[in-house]
Amino acid sequence: MENTEKLKNSKEIVAYLVEKFPACFIAEGEAKPLKIGIFQDLAERLADDDRVSKTMLRSALRQYTSSWRYLHGLKAGQARVDLDGNPGDLLTEEHIEHAKQALKESKDRVFANRRNKDDKKESKGEVKADAAGKREEKPKKPRRPAPRKPDAAAAAPKQYRQAQAGELKVEQAVNVVLGKSPVPATIKEITKDDVQVQLQTGMMLRVKFEHLVL
Repeated sequence: MENTEKLKNSKEIVAYLVEKFPACFIAEGEAKPLKIGIFQDLAERLADDDRVSKTMLRSALRQYTSSWRYLHGLKAGQARVDLDGNPGDLLTEEHIEHAKQALKESKDRVFANRRNKDDKKESKGEVKADAAGKREEKPKKPRRPAPRKPDAAAAAPKQYRQAQAGELKVEQAVNVVLGKSPVPATIKEITKDDVQVQLQTGMMLRVKFEHLVL
């Protein structure tokens, strides 16, 4: 018996669209630019589908097209696709610039909210308490100085800075803070909540933005 239970939220509807129209909607990675007016096409194709309401469909489509991975896919030379994956009009420069601006503003908001949360935690003493706990460790005995003077350039540790939202992009080389030392990696996907990176060993990881340094 076919499942006719209504889909409850945008996430479920997007997953359903990926299943129904795989040549148009993509679950992971950079999404394809959608044909202008594709909502009407969806409404017609799903007119007899009791699982999806037009209101929820419109909301899910808005969420899909405002996601970071969709905005990343709006580049020069890309063609919009219909529900069957057929290419149509090329993206205009106006639409590309609008996507870039929307992506920057969205990243700025997310990072600003994250910084505000970190500031509040520090003001409550959580960061200070953590630092105090580390100071309670048994101090190590000082080492004897080396008999020869070390090379200053070789001894100086490499300086890193935390990556900013607006400068992150797919296939960008970054460093991921894993343990004590940052590890080289390449960005494979960017979402509002985290970033998928590939280490030099080939391993794929999802990490928070604050774990990326340049």
